[in-house]
Amino acid sequence: MLLALGVPAAAQMFPSRPVKIVVPTTPGGATDALSRSLGARLAELWAQPVVVENRAGATQIIGGEYVAKSPPDGYTLIVSDAATFIMNPITHRTLPYDGLRAFTPITLLVRFPWVVAIHPSVPASTFQEFVAYARTRPGALSYGSFGTGSSGHISVEYMKKLLGIDVVHIPYKGAGPAVTDLIAGQIQMMMVTPLLVEPHARSGKLRLIAAATPTRIARLPELPTIAESGVPGYEAGTWFALAGPAGMPREVTTAIYRDVKKVLDEPAFREKYLERQWFEVVANTPDDFAAFLRKDYERWEKLIRLSGVKAD
Repeated sequence: MLLALGVPAAAQMFPSRPVKIVVPTTPGGATDALSRSLGARLAELWAQPVVVENRAGATQIIGGEYVAKSPPDGYTLIVSDAATFIMNPITHRTLPYDGLRAFTPITLLVRFPWVVAIHPSVPASTFQEFVAYARTRPGALSYGSFGTGSSGHISVEYMKKLLGIDVVHIPYKGAGPAVTDLIAGQIQMMMVTPLLVEPHARSGKLRLIAAATPTRIARLPELPTIAESGVPGYEAGTWFALAGPAGMPREVTTAIYRDVKKVLDEPAFREKYLERQWFEVVANTPDDFAAFLRKDYERWEKLIRLSGVKAD
C-alpha cells in the first residue's frame, strides 16, 4: 500500500523507537535549553521518547564526532551552533570527522543576537568607556567564551584587532559556566546571548554596554550597537541548527524537517520557548540550510583569518 501511495516506508515509520538529540555543550546554556524544549514537543508529536544528551568538550568536537560516526538513520541528531559545522573545520588542521561533509543538514532552527556584558567592577557604563579602560590596562581584563575557536571567541578576537585592545581570552565548555564566572567577577567581559545575561543586568549583577547586532535589538531599544559605538559595520551573533550524520535517507530528513518546522511554527511554542529566549525562527529547508552553510563557511573563513584565531 505504501508503494502504491508513493510514500517511502522509512518516512512513514519514523520514528519507531527513541530519538537522541546530542548537545555538544554543557547543560544550562542556550543550546541545551532550545534542544530540551524542542525534544519534549517532538516526543509528544512522535509518541516516542526524545532524549537530549550533553556531550561537551574540545570545543564541541566530542559531540560532533559522536553524531558524525553514528548510523545515518535519523535516530541520532545534533543541535549545535556554527562551531561544529564551520569553526572547527576551519580552525583545526585535523578533526575526527570530515567537516561539513560529515553531516546531513536538516534545518537552521533559529538565529539569536549577542550583547556585550561586563561585570560591575569594571568602571564603564558604555562600550566606548570599556574600550578606553581596556586600552590603559593591556592584559589586565579577561573575557569568557564558550570554547577556543567558538564563534564567541572569534568574534571578540576580531573586535580586539579592530580596536587595538588586549583582553585575555578564557575558554569554557559552554556559555553557562562562563556566565557564572562573569557574575562572580572571575572574568570581566563576555559576548553572549541576552537570554543568559539580561535578567542579571536587570538585577544589577551585570551591565550590558552594547549589542553586537547590525541594528538595535527591539527588546533593548536603549542599548547602542557596537557599530554605533565606534566600530562601523561590526556585527556578530550565531544560530542553532539541526543535523544528522552524513548519508541519511532523503525521506527521513524531510520527515524530521517537516515535524520540526511544525513545532517551531506553533504560536504557543514560539511564545513560551522561543520569543522569551530571544530566538528568531528560521526553519529553512534542508536544501536551503545546506546552501546557507556553504555561504556562512566562506564568511567565517575570512573573519577567522582576520582575527588570527588558531585552535591547533
